[in-house]
Parts: sequence; structure tokens; C-alpha cells
Amino acid sequence: MIGNRFAPAAQPLLLKGAKPLGFGDKSTSDAPIDIMIGKDDRIAEVSQRIEAGGDVRVVEAKGAFVSPGWTDLHVHVWYGGTDISLKPEQCGAARGVTTMVDAGSAGEANFHGLREFIIEPARENIYAFLNLGSIGLVACNRVSELIDMRSIDIDRTIAAVEANRDVIVGLKVRASAVITGGWDLAPVKLAKKLCRILKLPLMVHVGEPPPLYDDVLGVLTEGDIVTHCFNGKAGGSILEDEDLYRLAEQAAARGIVLDVGHGGASFSFDVAKAALSRGLKPQTISTDLHNRSLDGSVWDMATTMSKLLSLGMKLDDVVAASTTAPRRAIRLPAENLLEVGKPAEFTLFDVVDSDLTVKDSQGATSRLTRLFEPRYAVIGAEPVTAHRHVPAEGSAGGHACPHCGWKS
Repeated sequence: MIGNRFAPAAQPLLLKGAKPLGFGDKSTSDAPIDIMIGKDDRIAEVSQRIEAGGDVRVVEAKGAFVSPGWTDLHVHVWYGGTDISLKPEQCGAARGVTTMVDAGSAGEANFHGLREFIIEPARENIYAFLNLGSIGLVACNRVSELIDMRSIDIDRTIAAVEANRDVIVGLKVRASAVITGGWDLAPVKLAKKLCRILKLPLMVHVGEPPPLYDDVLGVLTEGDIVTHCFNGKAGGSILEDEDLYRLAEQAAARGIVLDVGHGGASFSFDVAKAALSRGLKPQTISTDLHNRSLDGSVWDMATTMSKLLSLGMKLDDVVAASTTAPRRAIRLPAENLLEVGKPAEFTLFDVVDSDLTVKDSQGATSRLTRLFEPRYAVIGAEPVTAHRHVPAEGSAGGHACPHCGWKS
């Protein structure tokens, strides 16, 4: 556990009457349980009924679900270090998210700042994919991090990973003509080579070609991650290209992780619905939250999860894709998370009836009749009251970059 690691809890915490969901075969959503968490931030007892002592803080779940902590595999939280990043508290525990993975905001030249000023002080657990480009997303899409080989320092990138293996979980490369111009597949191949050396997964942003989404899939191997897998961009959508759709199916079958990575320009209701109707599910659900998508089409993790639920994913699958699956993708423990002695990291939430109109990244609307509503994020023995993000009035159309119009 990275977050909340400097101060032990003042008192034990008892979660009463929560319905477990997403913990595997040993859990059932029909029988509420109590969970005692000790001052050491680890699970002390799990039972159908636990009596609280005088020094125990009690959170009454009142039949809410308890799952492994929601884990957002793609966010941007290098606040102050890039012009798109949010503060962790804008998309973390207050939204039900206990673990976040910053997806390439920092490169080797500025990762030390992300670690010192964001990762280490945060109460959430924060990890990072290191950008292949040395400067990361300092001036996102105004100054490309991958202009040519002068943008990459192989030795320093390897050294940064080796010095920070406790928090760097892989490399990130943006494979899009908006970023790399005509450099095509070369950055992806180089990033993959470094990942083989470092024995880490590669996360690839797929967008406007070149390179082709098809060719990117050919470079990747088991454990690598394609984010924005259901984007609706011309030339990069699996809906408009049957050959690409089959390649995506084959990639998923050989262990490549298809990640939603909603973002301001990278998720299509039509593409996702078509893929789900044909049995192609995303392995992980993530938001790609940043300051141009927060009040635009994304809002938060709960709303993104609700969108996938509305498009046909089963409740259990949505929860798994938002908890244990992203943990596995970054090689964190994902089994037996309710066992005594394990670090406590949970999200308490309800699934409520709703009538909420939302948008995808292309501006298409959809109505949500069932909605994930986070109640608490539990990190160790600290319960953080949580609720969905309410976007600023008049901002639902999204915030494009004033310089280039980009909303990734």
C-alpha cells in the first residue's frame, strides 16, 4: 500500500452490514458481512456479526455493496507538472477510488516531481506509467513529447524505472499522428523493446493514425495494455473495420488488456455497444480523467462504470473491470482481498435507479437507468466519504484545449 503510509490510524474501523461483491468465489452479494480493520490498516476480522468495542469507529453500510477498492488505471494527476493534470483529490477517494495510475504525465526528466509532490503525500495509492518521452505531458499536445529520437533518453528512462520500481508499473507511449506526426510505429517498437528489458507492461494510447491501430496490436504481447480501445476516431475505430475488430478479438485472446480510457475524445457508445454485443468486453474500465475531461463527458469513475453497465456489461463484470482486473494489469495482489491480515482497501457503494443523460466523447447521448453511487472509500482504517462528481453547470460539452482543440 503506497498511500496513507506515514501515519497509523488513530482507531480501528468496523464496516457493518456490507454486501461483498467482486472478491471471487468466496464472496456473495446476498449475505451482508462486518469487516474489522485494525490500527495497522489491515483486516482483523470478517464475520456476519462483529461487536464494536468502545474505541472502534463504525461505518454503517446499511446494505451497500463493498468491493475491492476501485482502481482507475488511467488518470492524469501530475498537478502543476503538466497543463492537463488534476489534483488527486479531484478523482480519488472522494469519488470512491482508492488506487490511481497516472498514465504517462511524467517522463524521466520530471518523474521525481510527480513522486515527491503527488504520489508520496497522497492518501490514495498512486502508481505511474512512465512516459517514453522525457518531458511527459508538460504542455500536452502543444509541445509533443515524441517529436523524434531527441525526445527520448533511453539510459535515463531505464534508470528512472530502476530507481522507482515501487511506483512505476510500466511505460506509456501515445501512438497517434497528433503526437508523432509521420514517425509512425517507431516509438511503439522502441517502448516495447524497453519494456522487454525492464520486464514491465506497455500501455499504448491508440488514436488518429498513423500508426494504425492494427499495427500497434501486432507489436504488443501478453500483459500489455491498449487504452482507448473503444474510441470512435476515423481510421482507429474497431466498429468501422471488420479486420481490425478481429485483430482486437485475437489480441484479447492472447492476453492483451483492452482498457476503456474514456477521456474527452476516446470513447464511443456505438463502438462499445457493438463490441459488447459481439462478446468483446474491456478487461479494465478507466476514466482518462484530466482537466479537459472532468466536467466534459467523463465526470468520474462511477459514471464511467455506469456507462458500461448501461451498454450491456454485467454488474459483476463492471466491478471486476474496475477493481481486481486493473490491479492484475499492474501486478498488484488481486486475490483473497478479504482475508485476515491483508491490507484493507475497499469501496462502499450502492447501485441506484436513475434517469441521467450522459454523453460519450463524440457528443452522443445515452440515458443511465442504473447508477453506481460511491459512499465511502476505505484506505486502511480511514473511511473517506465519497460521492459522484457533479460537473460545473454549462460544461457538459467538454473542455477543448484552447491551442489545438484536443480533448483526448
